[in-house]
Amino acid sequence: MSDTPQTNAAGAAVVRAYHARTKHRFEAYAEGPGQLDWDAQPAAFRHYAGAPLSELPLAAERFERPYGQLTEPPASPVAPDLHSVGALLELAFGLSAWKTWGPSRWALRCNPSSGNLHPVEAWLLSDGIAGIASGLQHYDPENHALEGRALKPPGLAAPWLAVGLSSVMWREAWKYGERAFRYCQLDVGHAVGALAYAAALLGWEIRPLPLAAGQLAHCLGLDRPADFPPSRYAFTETEEPEILLAVRGPGLSLPPLGAALASWLDSADWQGQPSRIDASPGYRWPAIDQVAAASGEAISPPAIAEFPPRPALPPPVTAAGTAQLIRQRRSAQRFDPKCSLAKASFYRLLDALLPRPQAPWPAHPTPPRIHLLLFVLRVDGLPSGLYLLPRSPVAAPDLAAALAPADERFAGRRAVADFDQDCPAHLGLIQLAEMNLQELQRLARSLSCHQDIAATSAFSLGMLGEFADATADGHGYRELLREAGLVGQVLYLEAEAAGVRGTGIGCFFDDPVHQAFGLSGNRYQSVYHFTVGTPINDARIETGPPYPQRQKDHR
Repeated sequence: MSDTPQTNAAGAAVVRAYHARTKHRFEAYAEGPGQLDWDAQPAAFRHYAGAPLSELPLAAERFERPYGQLTEPPASPVAPDLHSVGALLELAFGLSAWKTWGPSRWALRCNPSSGNLHPVEAWLLSDGIAGIASGLQHYDPENHALEGRALKPPGLAAPWLAVGLSSVMWREAWKYGERAFRYCQLDVGHAVGALAYAAALLGWEIRPLPLAAGQLAHCLGLDRPADFPPSRYAFTETEEPEILLAVRGPGLSLPPLGAALASWLDSADWQGQPSRIDASPGYRWPAIDQVAAASGEAISPPAIAEFPPRPALPPPVTAAGTAQLIRQRRSAQRFDPKCSLAKASFYRLLDALLPRPQAPWPAHPTPPRIHLLLFVLRVDGLPSGLYLLPRSPVAAPDLAAALAPADERFAGRRAVADFDQDCPAHLGLIQLAEMNLQELQRLARSLSCHQDIAATSAFSLGMLGEFADATADGHGYRELLREAGLVGQVLYLEAEAAGVRGTGIGCFFDDPVHQAFGLSGNRYQSVYHFTVGTPINDARIETGPPYPQRQKDHR
């Protein structure tokens, strides 16, 4: 885990230098390994040998509701117990399928991850929940079980439930080198979104809790030298404390905070030893340790943001259940360029990205700092070209003014609602410039590291972050990247609901993106790309159930 957090000013300087250092450029990619030995990939799952193991029921179907009803509470309140908590963890962090191709076999999970490498580990902290041992437990997604790390007798106060997240950063660094810290934070955002959607299915809500990084490390048992001894290769084994999230539901109170939570766990019976992630790494990336330390000082989450009044989302085209969509979510590998997206589905998808007081947005209550630069390629009835979606009415004027103020290409920019009556006015979508499809494809492909998926889809996008403001202190960098990951998780599920598929793109040429839109300086930075379209499935890859050893329990 990271060293002692630095002061705000020093942390800001380090994270800004790290971001600049890890940019991909046309002439060179960010520092990474020269080659990969896939037979030596870090362990995808961590286990705690010797810790009491409690198998969780596969009970998500008990609570299934149509995705279109997710904004409404269930007909009957769902009490937190063994089955509902099992469903929460299954749909947030559990396996969704096993894939096989020849001799290769790999797992997919409900929460997306860069390169399917899954640095995020999930932890359950609870007291007084029926059927769940009190204390700290590690979630084992491979077996859908809880490993008791620090167990206690149930308390006498009202029951409470929280989920902690940590990152094994080496899982990403093994493949992506210095840029891995970015991807780990995107994955934390994905995971927070996955948890928020799973909670919404149950009628529950997720809220972040104020806890300093050192306190969270202590509460998750990540600072125990007997479990994570210092060594030459300790950087592969340690976990970075990320965030603690309260689960709000019927009969649940807030967990104890800060020193009270740490004190509560100090008297617990600690058990289990962590399995090894990678015994013999071939590289080390000190820049990751430096930015982790610089951004590790947590700040107290502000009061829940006031969401601007917005109309309710129109119903999705799908009648599928929420659990079904969560499980079928995939990252598309190829798109069919002959297929387009209905305009109504496109507008609904963008509308779902505007923060509202419903899942998943209360899980990230800071004002939105991520906005979208859109490459609209194949949307029925909408001219191909470059578009802008500000996700905050307050940010819209400055953002629009910052984009190529003197560029002739954007001289004809206009609000889409002014020329398309089907576009919701509250969306605030702006057409920056019409472009020939072939020219737009070349631009989208080249900016996303020459990847066809950015050009053969219905649309692709770059997430533009308010970088200068967000990185005024070190921890704001994590929050900015996590917000981008949260937006990505909404895109993933909304794409499935629209009958298409999305995929995140972590590889893009940072400054050329800015130059293409006339941006200069560091006020705004592109932090994540995404693309949505009609997938082409590879028939050679076979799909199997997530827990074949327990199919009789999957009901």
